[in-house]
This record gives sequence, structure tokens and C-alpha cells, in this order.
Amino acid sequence: MPTPAPEELLRQRASEFKETFELLPDAEERMRYLIQLGRSYPAMEEKHRVKENLLAGCISQLWIHPELRDGLCYFQMDADALTPKGTAALLCGFYNGIPAKLVATTEPDFIQECGLGSYLTPSRQSGLSSLRRFIRGFAEANA
Repeated sequence: MPTPAPEELLRQRASEFKETFELLPDAEERMRYLIQLGRSYPAMEEKHRVKENLLAGCISQLWIHPELRDGLCYFQMDADALTPKGTAALLCGFYNGIPAKLVATTEPDFIQECGLGSYLTPSRQSGLSSLRRFIRGFAEANA
């Protein structure tokens, strides 16, 4: 089976998350799912858990290490709290393996479409916005 085009891959990822999220019966189950995303995200190499990789604008500590390989963006991340780690895993996983130009121009609209924002505190929404700005900035610099 051929690998889908990057645009299709983003559509698939967004659709899969929305479908799963909407199947969960209540806020508690949805937050558990988000936390599980964070727990199952590939571990960040310890050498990248440095002050320079801390994301500004987050109440929790969130480390992010971006890489560009063969024109594709990849993001290692870790956090000291489960909910921010889950939201970061969602966003980083959405953009992993996608060309920088597409990462820079594709907004994660599915997050609001499925209502995830309503489950996050204002400070966590702010942290998610900071993470998107960081990812977009990295992609723009490498597009």
C-alpha cells in the first residue's frame, strides 16, 4: 500500500482523533484518552531535556526538540504534567513526518472542531497556542 500524500496523512490523523474523541462518552474519558496519548508518545532523549528546549508560555515544564530530516519535521517532546504532555503529543504527532511548508501552513482545526479546547483550562489553551507558534516558527524557518 503506497504512503498517502502529506495532505491526506494530515486529514487522516485529524479524522482519526476526532472520531475517537467523539466516541468517548464524557469529559473524564476524553481527558483519560488525552493523557494516554502523552504516555504512549515516544520518549524524549534525555540529552534534549535542557533549559534551551523548554517552551515559553507554559505553566508546566514542556520540552520540545524539533528536527528536520529530509525536509520533514519531527518533534520530540516531554512534559512534567500529564495533560500538557497529552496535548503536546497530539499536536506533535499530528505534524511528525510532514514537510515543513505544510506544517507551517496547516492549522490543527480539528482540535477546536471536536471541542477539545473546552476541556482545557485557559492556561493549558495558552500553552497549546504557544506550542503551535513554536512548531509553526520552526517549520517556517525550514520551509
